[in-house]
Amino acid sequence: MAREPIIQVKNLVATYGSRTVLKGVDLEVYPGESLAILGRSGCGKSTLLRHMIGLSRPAEGEVLIKGQDINRISEDARVAIFRKIGMLFQSAALFNSMTVGDNVAFPLREHTGLEESTIQIMMKMKLDLVGLSGFDRFKPAQLSGGMKKRAGLARAIAMDPEILFCDEPSAGLDPVVAAGLDNLILRLKSAFKMTIVIVTHEMESVFTIADRIAMMHEGVIRAIGTRDELKQSEDPVIRQFFNREADDEEIDRDQYLNTITGAGG
Repeated sequence: MAREPIIQVKNLVATYGSRTVLKGVDLEVYPGESLAILGRSGCGKSTLLRHMIGLSRPAEGEVLIKGQDINRISEDARVAIFRKIGMLFQSAALFNSMTVGDNVAFPLREHTGLEESTIQIMMKMKLDLVGLSGFDRFKPAQLSGGMKKRAGLARAIAMDPEILFCDEPSAGLDPVVAAGLDNLILRLKSAFKMTIVIVTHEMESVFTIADRIAMMHEGVIRAIGTRDELKQSEDPVIRQFFNREADDEEIDRDQYLNTITGAGG
């Protein structure tokens, strides 16, 4: 029996002013898998993520989560869906005025009717899961970059989500800390049976976390498959990315300087 996707993106078109960023994207994500959306800067992967988590509305097309189009349902239905979704932002996006514990407890206070004593227990459990036990009274400014990411991850899983979205989780971290965060995400996925969608350009993270990879290029999904399938692709765009090859096009130094300085009209 064929699996039903938990997320479906159908013919998604996104525009910023006169510029079309997404040009009819189709994508399916299946329950329990880790899908990495990979591509060069400016290819549209972050825009796709914004539409998948409901922060942007498409010019055309649909985003369905558990069979419901998130842009055509009632606000109450949207809230119910997004209560089961966690989001780890690139910068961790912690509230600097709050303690780490209050950051993690925030969604529980906003979206549940739990007693404060229960919220405190759940908050401490989540911090313990990400290796931050005892840091609940710290402020974000007192944490290192890697610790902030882990605190953001604790907040993202506070509501025991079915789906976890991660935007460049390893960005700005040294290789050792980044590897630790990747492994932590994998352990949490296994423990909570989550579906994970990760947007990144970090190949090491992709190879560690992803079951499948969706390769984006110029606003479309160029290819999708496992790491081995994409590494064997004959598509020159995919081969260039996986082999870390520079563009063949050479830059005319004088022309470039004239362009950025406005010289020569």
